[in-house]
Amino acid sequence: MQQNQGESISEHTSPGDALVTITDGEAEISIDGEIFKLNCGQSIIMPANIPHALKAITSFKMILIVIKKEI
Repeated sequence: MQQNQGESISEHTSPGDALVTITDGEAEISIDGEIFKLNCGQSIIMPANIPHALKAITSFKMILIVIKKEI
């Protein structure tokens, strides 16, 4: 997924844990109100059911993997 500088994904939740890996550029990721700045090669886990948002500091690309738990 690619985001251009200044673009954002508004705050939302996910039913599964989400692993984000930045593959190019720089992004700001908010998890439950705490801000993290990630550069190319860095990863972060966004826990299930916790509000999170993303903002492109520069144009960036990411890999997003969502892990849903089956019951």
